[in-house]
Amino acid sequence: MDVFEAISGRRSIRKFKKENVSDELIRKVVNAGIWAPSAGNVQAWEVVIVQDEEKRRKISETAYMRDFIAEAPVIMVSCANMERSSAVYGARGMDLYCIQDAACATQNMLLAAYALGLGTCWVGSFDEELLRDLIDIPNILKPVALVPLGYPDEEPYPPTRREPEEFIHMEKFD
Repeated sequence: MDVFEAISGRRSIRKFKKENVSDELIRKVVNAGIWAPSAGNVQAWEVVIVQDEEKRRKISETAYMRDFIAEAPVIMVSCANMERSSAVYGARGMDLYCIQDAACATQNMLLAAYALGLGTCWVGSFDEELLRDLIDIPNILKPVALVPLGYPDEEPYPPTRREPEEFIHMEKFD
């Protein structure tokens, strides 16, 4: 699949088929995250793969009852590793670079999933403390996104997008 096709064709999927995703495909998706840009190549991110049905249901509760999250056979919890990044970059690594690393890796995983015929949805709204307790996320990590992953059972229309002229500023912000 052409990269531009993946970028423009990927959609947020909120309906999933009741079909498991193989460990091989999950590994391919995660491997795409490894190749994301990273501040100083520190790769300050981690991912927790959740397949247990009861845990998926509880994770959906941390996301304010977004039931579609639990319907996916896999949930990837993308986390920024603040300790790893701050060891190299201090406060800026802890506050920013690790978040950027996790975001870049997550985007790569979303695109790879789409290229493999899988659906995903980036979910950033969740109760961080409840999620931490549920899947034992240590304090050195900051959960950045919940990503339900599975075979899509819908084909959403493309959302509207701003025109480049609305946000491109040449030489200075005007």
